[in-house]
Amino acid sequence: LAGLSGASSVGMAAYGAHGINFADAQAKTTWENGVRLHMLHSAMLAMCPLLPRPALTGALFVGGIGVFSGSCYTAVLTKERRNGRFAPVGGTMLILGWLSLVI
Repeated sequence: LAGLSGASSVGMAAYGAHGINFADAQAKTTWENGVRLHMLHSAMLAMCPLLPRPALTGALFVGGIGVFSGSCYTAVLTKERRNGRFAPVGGTMLILGWLSLVI
């Protein structure tokens, strides 16, 4: 799962660099934020088997990547900022994933 997530993150980065004509600087920033958090948390997914609660942490990271980065990508591709409205939910899931390392 980590490998697929990481590979798709690189693909999204490449698509953003070469395949999208960004309408404005905000759209480019939104895309880059989605890619950055997608890649970072893909790396963390690879570490999950070594963590105290791998299923919980992994589920939160997978959900967070899907919702946060997915919202960012969708908002840019559709040119509708309202399609990014679920990004805070995904961000919360990513935060909870990190906090799961503490409990």
